[in-house]
Amino acid sequence: MKFIKNTANRLVPLQVNGQKLTPFKGVGNYIPKGKTASAKISSCTNFDPGGNKLVKSLKDALIKAGIKDGMTISTHHHLRNGDIVTNLLFDIIKGMGIKNIRWFPSASFPCHSHLIKYLEDGTIHHIEGSMNGPLGKFTSLGKMKGVGVLRSHGGRYQAIQDGDVHIDIAVIAAPSSDHFGNANGVNGKSACGGLGFALADSEYADKVIVVTDNLVPFPCVPWQIQGNNVDYVVQVDSLGDSSKIVSGTTEITKSPDRILIAEYIAEFMEAVGIIKDGFSFQAGAGGTSLAFIPFIKEKMKAKNVKASFVRGGSSKYLVELLEEGLTNYILDGQTFDLDGVRSMRDNPNHVMTSPFTSYNYHGKGNFASIIDAAILGATEVDLNFNANVVTHSDGYLLHGIGGWQNCLFSKCTILAIPSFRDRIPVIVDNVTTLCGPGELIDVVITERGIAINPRRKDLISAVNNSSLPIRTLKEIQQEVYEICGGVPMKPILDKKSVVAIVKWVDGTVLDSIYKVLG
Repeated sequence: MKFIKNTANRLVPLQVNGQKLTPFKGVGNYIPKGKTASAKISSCTNFDPGGNKLVKSLKDALIKAGIKDGMTISTHHHLRNGDIVTNLLFDIIKGMGIKNIRWFPSASFPCHSHLIKYLEDGTIHHIEGSMNGPLGKFTSLGKMKGVGVLRSHGGRYQAIQDGDVHIDIAVIAAPSSDHFGNANGVNGKSACGGLGFALADSEYADKVIVVTDNLVPFPCVPWQIQGNNVDYVVQVDSLGDSSKIVSGTTEITKSPDRILIAEYIAEFMEAVGIIKDGFSFQAGAGGTSLAFIPFIKEKMKAKNVKASFVRGGSSKYLVELLEEGLTNYILDGQTFDLDGVRSMRDNPNHVMTSPFTSYNYHGKGNFASIIDAAILGATEVDLNFNANVVTHSDGYLLHGIGGWQNCLFSKCTILAIPSFRDRIPVIVDNVTTLCGPGELIDVVITERGIAINPRRKDLISAVNNSSLPIRTLKEIQQEVYEICGGVPMKPILDKKSVVAIVKWVDGTVLDSIYKVLG
């Protein structure tokens, strides 16, 4: 494997899985040329004029779709940790003797550890998508035949649109569908909210199979997935475990440190003047992100301020803002609890979005850069504000990127992180894996203080006379080293063995993830 040092000073391979790569050139410095990909032309001649696309089984649909060795098959992650369709899909593919599949999920979850045996026997060659938990650890140990490719949600849409990844067969689990293939995620026993992460799959794949456990009479509305893009519809008994389908971290943290971080976020946003009529913010799942919402809610009420929109992943806490008239809209990529599902179904101001509208960097703008403040997490941040969101300090790949990279383009990006986890410092000299360039990260808020990126002189000036605990990252790091017993141990990695790469939002390669030796 040949390497090159990219603009971020990281060694990245020039080619993986037989595909040439473009190294990261700096934020905004890579301008693509050419035209976007396109789907094959279809003809109504080949479809039932009555609109009936029902096929008796998923295996029959795969056969009709022409499945063969080496294809790229995509799935979405809206069913989260309750998904059984993906496992069923690969059970069938294994039974058919198909090999070397490139699995292209929008994300994977621990429930997909079922697929490790198919990675071991060659049914699946490699994964291009987030590898959370067991699949990430399997990859970190160098057991996957190919090299994993990590992309943000927007990067995944970009890769499909630009033709970097061509999907042969898209399998879209849909909580409701009609026989024509119109489908949504807001109705049915497996309701999960929106299906926006499957939008590109439905538009660009050669063949599209909708799998549903709630077949309804035509028309299935709202049609988040349009039947005009669907080839086959398969009815099954169940898409998964409904108790795990809406399985984001939906409870506010009880940790005093995390609650303090949440309070600091709201106080900082007030101090720098972000909280004003018509402002916007993004807050996803996770204890600290959720804990921040009640604090900002109280400040909005006290100041009689209404947001123009808030961005989800939605939860009951964002839904409360909408229902209490504190925001005009929720623009939502995925719902994390049943209140979010209900709200998206019943409230026209709770709007489903897709990675195209929200995050696609190779578009004519997107929503991410319009947002006033984004509150995000990280596994590590270094003294130059570079951040890591996929590996831990032991080198193991345990998380996906999600929309994290895309959200860095907000007007004020705030990393809300504890200063240490399990006595391991989170502020390091150099991040294990670079996922976000420091120039895009404006503020780091910990329970031990708030560090503002020196690039943001406007924010530094705005808090000059505040009582907020403003410190440098170095000061916080040194205090934590004294608490935790010094500099954390570095992971033991095989720097000659790349197990995965991290792509930037423009499709260039930002960093490499190496095999963990111990």
